[in-house]
Amino acid sequence: MTQTSKQILTILAFVLPLFSIAGATIGAARAQSVVTLIVTDPLTGIALAGFDPVSYFTEDAPLPGRSDWEFTWQNVSWYFASAANRDVFTNAPDIYAPQYGGHDGMAASRGFVSDSDPRIYTVFKQRLYLFYSAANREAFLLAPDAAARSGAEKWDELSARLSVN
Repeated sequence: MTQTSKQILTILAFVLPLFSIAGATIGAARAQSVVTLIVTDPLTGIALAGFDPVSYFTEDAPLPGRSDWEFTWQNVSWYFASAANRDVFTNAPDIYAPQYGGHDGMAASRGFVSDSDPRIYTVFKQRLYLFYSAANREAFLLAPDAAARSGAEKWDELSARLSVN
């Protein structure tokens, strides 16, 4: 490594942290708006990572949806495994969409927002709950009535701070 390269790296080591300190306040203000009301795939913008929301209720495991049967609800694209499932969802999206916008059900019951993994879920009292981890799902299932009630109570306040998709 040449002497000039070392000098440039040394300068960068001192200068770059100054930009991050100045931008920390701005970044904190923006960070809150990055979390959206409905969890979507960051690359595609599709809800439930493309899984069919109706299939959580009708199958042993969620089915992958197809773009052929896409429906936009709350500014988010949802994919379905069949036209029939899409039609069922369009008639009652509040029933089939995951609770808390697809954010982790246990996190919501504890008063904060966390993304979830659409492969880690439970259907409780005919409502779909997603979780970030299997441990959170197990914690939810230890007292599902209390967790669901607590999440519902806190969701209005939590969701007010999230940006619309």
